[in-house]
Amino acid sequence: MPVIETEEHKALRAAVAALGGKYGRAYLTRTAAEGRHPHELWSEAAGLGYLGVNLPEAHGGGGGGISELSIVLEELGAAGCPLLMLIVSPAICGTVIARFGTEAQKQQWLPALADGTRTMAFGITEPDAGSNSHRITTTARKDGADWLLTGRKVFVSGVDIADATLIVGRTEDARTGRLKPCLFIVPRDTEGFRRRPIDMELNAAEKQFELVLDDVRLPADALVGDEDAGLLQLFAGLNPERVMTAAFAIGMGRYALARAVEYARERTVWDAPIGAHQAIAHPLAQAHIDLELARLMTQKAAHLYDAGDDTGAGEAANMAKYAAAEACVKAVDQAVHTLGGNGLTREFGLASLITAARVSRIAPVSREMILNYVSHQTLGLPKSY
Repeated sequence: MPVIETEEHKALRAAVAALGGKYGRAYLTRTAAEGRHPHELWSEAAGLGYLGVNLPEAHGGGGGGISELSIVLEELGAAGCPLLMLIVSPAICGTVIARFGTEAQKQQWLPALADGTRTMAFGITEPDAGSNSHRITTTARKDGADWLLTGRKVFVSGVDIADATLIVGRTEDARTGRLKPCLFIVPRDTEGFRRRPIDMELNAAEKQFELVLDDVRLPADALVGDEDAGLLQLFAGLNPERVMTAAFAIGMGRYALARAVEYARERTVWDAPIGAHQAIAHPLAQAHIDLELARLMTQKAAHLYDAGDDTGAGEAANMAKYAAAEACVKAVDQAVHTLGGNGLTREFGLASLITAARVSRIAPVSREMILNYVSHQTLGLPKSY
């Protein structure tokens, strides 16, 4: 794996950073306050080819991979305007359809996901199962040529703007033995498919929803991939989700750190910039080091995934998500402390990141579950659950 980015990747970073600079954190804060989505940024990013950079050229994408899409998200985050739906629509749903969808599904969805004219949400988490696919109770049963899908999902992002939601269920007989998670495309206006917004204290443009599926009737071609493929298809979407969450966290941490460094250079107390004091400078330097190390693991995970090494990518993606979340939280905390009281004002816009940074520790999988994964999958220790 190359540890130095290619000239193409460097150029992509610079171009996306320029786009992010046109919008910035003030734009994203304003859209959230107005209760709307960042359509302007989404549309311009689509027009420049950034939304579908990971999707196949044959279906309107850029022909790249998660490596390129994670750069897009990280740089937008570093500019203060990350797009959460980049994780969901092209990274998870687009990747799954590109890898396992029928040709008809690819033609129907991939060009539109790439050009931003359609979006797709992703529903896996359940009230009693979290993201534990072994306890998912949303079930699909056949009724003639159709499927009937019943269950509940929570913390599903962007359902209000999504044209469809990729729902993770499992076949009925999985309850008695073999786990067979299956993926279904559920259009927004399908009968029996209801949504309710979840009242979040997190201030974000993308809203969270609870979904209820009450014998939702779907045609046979709503199933993505093979009914019996099981976890392979599911983790084709979950591994990119972890990589993209890491990129999201790194971008956020970089944004906070840049604001703190700028303040530490300019804020003068006792005739010297506060950044001249090691008590300020060293923690900021440590935050930068942690973010850079997390980026290296994120690049490794993306490289392995794009190379087709699903097993290696699974391990690296979990580690990248863990490292990036920890680095992000530390960077945001240190940024706020560097600014002191100013770190809690709306003028500087860092206080809201205290909550946002912690999302990366929780979603899409908690840091504790990642430690469980590494302890028994990588280190070979006995399972604790």
